[in-house]
Amino acid sequence: MAKPEIDLDRVQGEYQRDGYAAPVQLLTPQEAARHRAALERAEAKVGNLHYKPKIHTILRSPYELTTLPAVLDVVERLIGPDILLYNATYIIKEPNTASHVSWHQDLTYWGLSHDDQVTMWLALSPATAESGCMRMIPASHSNGCIEHEVTEDASNVLYQGQTVRGIDEREAVMCPLQPGQASFHHGWTLHASMPNNSNDRRIGLNVQYLAAHVRQTKHDLDSAMLVRGRDDYHHFEADIAASADLEPAAMVRQVALEDRYRQIAGTS
Repeated sequence: MAKPEIDLDRVQGEYQRDGYAAPVQLLTPQEAARHRAALERAEAKVGNLHYKPKIHTILRSPYELTTLPAVLDVVERLIGPDILLYNATYIIKEPNTASHVSWHQDLTYWGLSHDDQVTMWLALSPATAESGCMRMIPASHSNGCIEHEVTEDASNVLYQGQTVRGIDEREAVMCPLQPGQASFHHGWTLHASMPNNSNDRRIGLNVQYLAAHVRQTKHDLDSAMLVRGRDDYHHFEADIAASADLEPAAMVRQVALEDRYRQIAGTS
């Protein structure tokens, strides 16, 4: 199966109207399987890699995926030509587990100065209604920031269990993805996902991109990586792309980056 040409006009139109676009075919199923295998080889060496921030600084596969020309072509249409890769992490729901994501908006606790931000969620295994694919509230990005509650829920993937109450579930739209397909959503788009009731792992690579003028307002220690265009602002320290898998020096750097990211994303 060859990857079809991406209709950038269609993606841009859906994104502007609904706050998300899906599905977008980026990889063949065979390519997706190869990248899944790369992840699981790394896990065999260091353990589960679910929700580990800045994963592109210690593994080549996610770095390659986050910088695919087709991906950056989509991102450029959505936030402009000067693109920073802010974070990449695998979100993995194990088979028949209660892990879920409550209704929330990505930008709520990140401390970013502007909303010129887009998230890509790239499926490396089937993301279906059974396995807990994402659900979106169309056009909710147009409402801006909505009040969230911090909750205590061990099965919630989010650091603070941040939750928007009172969502009309009848408005929710399922966003199933097959391996190699992705969704792109705005930072104010309300989204959630249910537990994985299937017999396979639900594996997605979750990636955030910023326009170069965006800065961190909580402090001046945050990091990102220029992946297209120019950075005339230099608001972020520069992340270092993985040159090979699991290099010791990169692993040490990633621990510090993870601690910093958790302090940012895990505080109001």
